[in-house]
Formats: sequence, structure tokens, C-alpha cells
Amino acid sequence: MRHVDFSPLYRSTVGFDRLFSMLDGASQPEQAQTYPPYNIERTGETTYRVTMAVAGFDETELSIEAHANVLTVKGEKSEEEGAAKSEYLYRGIAKRAFERRFQLADHVEVQAASLKNGLLHIDLLRNIPETLKPRRIAIAADVVDAPRTIEAQVAPQQVN
Repeated sequence: MRHVDFSPLYRSTVGFDRLFSMLDGASQPEQAQTYPPYNIERTGETTYRVTMAVAGFDETELSIEAHANVLTVKGEKSEEEGAAKSEYLYRGIAKRAFERRFQLADHVEVQAASLKNGLLHIDLLRNIPETLKPRRIAIAADVVDAPRTIEAQVAPQQVN
């Protein structure tokens, strides 16, 4: 894959530096991580849900951390007591540790997490502060047709 240079666009845009940095980072190949599979869905106007398939893990073996616009989900399987006694003929259920990172947009907070039927649900809320929300600016119309008056002071009359 060829590298695309976004540097000419930096000088003609204002405030999109982070966007171009993210595009630049996405164009570079990383190690393709496919485990565990996940879905990201929009559940409302400002709410989102990340669902990960973590079959075989329980709450004590999973950790979720949100720090500096990065959501990190880690899973580490503990050793089972009967593992030494049994011999697997076929092992199709993954038992490996994982770490999955999600880049969060600004002002996105983790609301809750739940584990049900082997699916880890992480609920997110995008909470934009009032000062950063768009606001409408009224435009004052200049009245052109109204007659203009010029004020002048009358010179005092001299008395003889």
C-alpha cells in the first residue's frame, strides 16, 4: 500500500489537523486484529453501544478502561483447575488473552457495561458541553430605505 501525503492540505484547512493525522495513521498497515469480534451500533441521537463476543470469559477476567479518548478492553483467561486432568481432542473455543482498543471521539463517555450470554455490552454517551454546541447568530439588517438625518448645531447669533 502506498503512503498518501496530506501535508499540502494542512495549510489550506483550519482545525482538521487531527482528521488528517487519523487518516494518515489509518493508511499505515498495522497488525490485523480480528479477535474478539465486535459490533458498534448507534442506539440513539447521542448514544452508542459496543458489543464484543467474549464467550468463555466472566466478569472477573475482563477489564474496561477509558482514558484520553481511548477505550481499552482486556481479557485474560485464568487457568482452570481441571485443565491438567483433561486432554482436548479439538479446541475451537479461543482461550487466549486479548486487548482491543477503540478510539473515542471528543466528549464521549462510557456509561455502563454488562456481560450477558457471552456478549460484553459497553454503552457510550456523547455529551457535548453547551459552550461547544453550535449556536445561531442573528444577522442585523441595515435599513437602506430610511431617510438619514444629519445633526448639526446651530451657531449662536450675535447680539448687537
